[in-house]
Order: sequence, then C-alpha cells, then structure tokens
Amino acid sequence: MLTAPDDLAGEDIRDALRVGWGFAASSLEYQPVGFGSHHWLAAARGARLFVTVDDLAAKLRTAHDSADDAFSRLAAAFATALSLHQDAQLAFVVAPKQDSGGRVLHRLKDRYSLVVHPYVPGSQVGEGGEFQTETERLAMLELLVEVHGARSSVVRADDFVVPHRHELELLLDDLAQPWNTGPYGERARSLLAAHARSVGVLLSTYDRLATRVSARTERMVVTHGEPHAGNVMLTSEGFVLVDWDTALLAPPERDLWDLCQGHAGVLDAYAMATGTALDQEALSLYRLWYDLAEIGGYLGLFRAPHTGTADAAQSWTNLWHFLQPALRWPQLFT
Repeated sequence: MLTAPDDLAGEDIRDALRVGWGFAASSLEYQPVGFGSHHWLAAARGARLFVTVDDLAAKLRTAHDSADDAFSRLAAAFATALSLHQDAQLAFVVAPKQDSGGRVLHRLKDRYSLVVHPYVPGSQVGEGGEFQTETERLAMLELLVEVHGARSSVVRADDFVVPHRHELELLLDDLAQPWNTGPYGERARSLLAAHARSVGVLLSTYDRLATRVSARTERMVVTHGEPHAGNVMLTSEGFVLVDWDTALLAPPERDLWDLCQGHAGVLDAYAMATGTALDQEALSLYRLWYDLAEIGGYLGLFRAPHTGTADAAQSWTNLWHFLQPALRWPQLFT
C-alpha cells in the first residue's frame, strides 16, 4: 500500500519485533511498495528485516468469514513457503523467519497480522508487474517447475472461492440508490451499473469452469499464486520468489495463466519440462477468478466510506481496468 494504516503506530511494529524475534529496531521506515499489504524496513546494528502487515478485514472472503479464518489462511501459506525453503530445499523461495515460538505469523492488535522476512538485496524484475524479456519469463518458469514438483505437508488446497463474491452480488442489487460514500462512490456505482449484466455472465461462467476444474484433483500441485514480475527479484545468487501469502495446492494453471498471456511458448516449455499438458479451461478459470476478485474488492471499498487518498486513486484506476468485461472477455460477449 502507498500509505501506512492510521491505527497502527511504529511502536506497535517495534514491540512485535522485540518480543517475537528479539530484534530491537533502531530505525523503522515505511515502504510504499506493492498493493494490498503494508511494508516496513527495520534495521538494527547493521542487520535489516522486511516486515509485512496485512489488514485481516481486507482478507475476508465471504459473509461468514472471520479475521481468525483469514489469519489461519495466511499462516498456512507462509508455513508452506518455509516448508519449501527448508524441507524441499528450494533456496530461491524467500521464506519468513520464525519467531521465538516457532510461528511464522504474528497477530497484531487483533485486526492485523505481521510476518517477518530477511531483507533481500537485489532489484525487482520487470516494471509494473510485467516481465520485460523472454529470458526473464522463462527463468520464472524454471522456478515454477521446481515449486510444482515439490511437496509440502502444510499447504492448503484451493477451495475456488472468489473473494468478495457475496458482497459483489449484493452490490449488483444495490444500484438504484446513490453511493454517497466518498469521492469514488457514485463513479463506482455508475461503472457497475453499465456492466451489471456482463458481470453476471462472468460469475456464471466462473461457476461452470470451477465445477470442471476442481474435479481434476490429480492435477493439483503446490502453487505460489501470484508469480508476476513484481514478486521476483534478481539477486547476486540469481532470481528469487517473494510474497508467498497466496500459496495453495491447486492446478498448475493458477501460476501460469498470467505468465503465458501473449506467450504461447511458455505453455509448450512447461509441458516439455513437466510432462503435464496445460488445461485451457483452468487457465481461463484463474484469469476470471482474478478479475472477479479485483472487481469485488474495489467495489466494496468504494461502497464503504472512503476519502481521496493515493490508495483510493490507485484503486479506482485498477477497478476501471478490470471492470470492462466485454473488452477483457470478448469470447463471452460476441
């Protein structure tokens, strides 16, 4: 996120690091990188740690979900990363550091979770989450082949739930009244109203695909979930993969749908390396999952009270990008 949360002080972070990891931070700098989590760089006597905080309320997926559920999902994902790094010996997996009790995730002020990673010096690959060269793309594919071939006893299986779906369906029935909730409320309502019927098509298409893809359990592998260029760093030791908060047992296409867009050779290279033929329905399913999750999350933000922050402005740009069903899915609307 671009701005730190108002209800979380730097001292809260320092206390958690001191108690949980025995790290007395002499400096703590907010890092406006990524979108979805809050990040700080903590330093003490030449040592540095990368601290990530997630708002558990933003991680709720259904009407019956709880902060405890969201915390458990994050803990399992980060435990999977630790397992891949330690047990499967995948050195390129940047895994979290365990606290004094052996835990990978810390609860902070009930609403937040905190995870600590080693500071990794290096440069981010690509720009805006996009790989710039075919060499980078194929290097990422090699890492994914290793991840998909690994095993983990702690990884959770994908349940194919679309986050914010319940909220999205309620919002589709809430278009008659103005959304006087902030600077983007009415704009968001108008945009959804213009595409309401098309969003319904996306939801029904997702359900059909999920029924088919979820039945093919023999194809499930350990997946990262978001292996775009923004989560890959080039270090002195080569490429490393960060941000494992979405790790799940799932079809391999969960990691490949974005990587292969406009690059059909990626699918051929993966099939040659693994002997696994890629499933076009699964590729469409995960691309559709991402669109729906983004649409629902941003609409929920603008239906609630909000202000004109830099984060809100970026969220509006993102919503406009994803809430264009006919443009993004022409095969469904021709």
